[in-house]
This record gives sequence, C-alpha cells and structure tokens, in this order.
Amino acid sequence: MSTMKALLLTKTGETPILSYTTVPKPTLTPGHLLIKVKASAIQPSDLINSKGGFPLTIFPRIPGRDFSGIVVEGPQNLIGTEVFGTSGNKQAFTTDGAQAEYILVPEAAVAPKPKTLRRSGAKKDDFVLVIGANGAVGSAVVQLAKGKGCKVLEASRQESADVNTASDPQLSAIDALTNGQGVAAIIDTVGQPALTSAAVAKLARGGTLAFIAGPRGGNQDLTFNMVDFYRGERNLAGVNTLLYSAEEYAVDLRGVGEMFDGNLLVPGSEWKQVRLEEGVAGYESAAVKGAGKFVVVMD
Repeated sequence: MSTMKALLLTKTGETPILSYTTVPKPTLTPGHLLIKVKASAIQPSDLINSKGGFPLTIFPRIPGRDFSGIVVEGPQNLIGTEVFGTSGNKQAFTTDGAQAEYILVPEAAVAPKPKTLRRSGAKKDDFVLVIGANGAVGSAVVQLAKGKGCKVLEASRQESADVNTASDPQLSAIDALTNGQGVAAIIDTVGQPALTSAAVAKLARGGTLAFIAGPRGGNQDLTFNMVDFYRGERNLAGVNTLLYSAEEYAVDLRGVGEMFDGNLLVPGSEWKQVRLEEGVAGYESAAVKGAGKFVVVMD
C-alpha cells in the first residue's frame, strides 16, 4: 500500500489531537481526481474543526478545506492541469481534507487555477461595508466587491481601516463616508452581535446585511429597531458555507479565476507559509489572535 505524509485529527477524548503522520495514499476511484497538493490555507473553520467544533466531523480526519495543486491521476486530458478548490459539507468533515501530500476529490469539484495565480446583490457604484476586512475571507470580499465597481468601506480593528471598530463600535464614521445615505450591502465576516446590530442601522433603503459567522458561545442575540428595519425595506441573509457542495463551489471558483486573470483580483501577500511537517505548530500559531494568516505548503 502506498503511503503519504499528512496532518491528521484523531479523537479519543473530548478534544481532537492534531499530528503529523503517515497515512494511506488515496486510491483513484471513478469520477474522481487525485491531486498532488501544493498549498492549503488554515482557515478559521479549520481551526474550529481542529478543536472539535463541528459535530458532523468523523474522526480520524485529515483537515484542510481549501487547496491548490496539480492533477496526477484521472482522465488523461486533465493530467498535469493546475487546479484549485474548496470544500462543501464533506471535505475535511466526512472525507479527508487537503493538508496532505495528496487529496482525492470529485472531478466536478475543482476549477482550473487562474494563470495569474501562483501558489449580496451589490451593484457598481454601491457603497459596500465589509466587517472584518483584514481577515482571510474579508480581504477576499473587499477585492471581489471592488472588482464589481463597488465603493468599498473596510471595517476592522486596524487603525488604517475606513471604520475602526475598536474606537467606533457604533460605526458612526459611515454616516460621513456615505454622505448620510448608508450602505447598500454589508458583508459581516466576524459575527459579533453588538457590531452586527450597529451595522444594521447603517443600511440604506433596500440594503442587505449578509453574515457568514456568529458567536459560538455567550450572547448570540441580534437586536435592531423593527420599525426602522421594515420602513427601510432592509434585508438580513445568513450564509452557511456548510450547506453547499464542493461541486457548487467549483462553479463559483471558475468565475473567481476569471477575475484573477482579468487583474480584478490579486493574490494576498500577507500569508505566512508553513511546511506540512510544521503544520501542527502552524495551527497553534494561527489560533493566536492577531497572529495573521497561515497556509500549509508542500514544497
């Protein structure tokens, strides 16, 4: 049996244990591709998974929802193709993830990697507020919105942000930044109830607040003025990334790839690389607040 190196989550007690170990190399099955992994980001959901935060996860399990790599086994016309992908509600939960030398994925779950990549309803000219704009997801949302021609306002705890959420938790700066008209769309990647509640009040008429996260403990209640909300015809949209399949994500990734190739998106330069054998330490570092973003690389 062929083997490979991987990060592996095992669970015998209450909390999973992450280790760097040797596991069986996946065997190609019909309708699938064997990918030699080049890189896999340590995303917030990966950190939660490593702490046992997702009840659907079956252990032992290789973590890693996102990946880029090269097809080494599959249809002949795809061999050697550089691809990237992200998981839905299976990869890294009920099937193995990408933080290993190889990953087996459905053929429809990958998109060709953009040539320029090496390793809500908002329209053009709309004001868009991104909460958590300095994070892994937030920074990507900022670029996507700018690529659509939106006027993007970045909200984070950084001094350089358009709206400093540490010194201005009520987001008062938005009033002046939008000349009092509010924002057409808010993408909340943080999910802090007090901050989200303040953001609702900054929506323009017909505006939408979409949030992808919420607190995992403590106060989980979102409060806002119902009269102002209905009179302003505002909308709330929860986005649960675990409800979508890898195949559905692949369709979106093809569009993202076109934006990279059109220079509407640029790869982030702030990611800190850790080798696979350093992955356990990488997870420990990534769990420290403010430590930055980490990506596991294979070579």
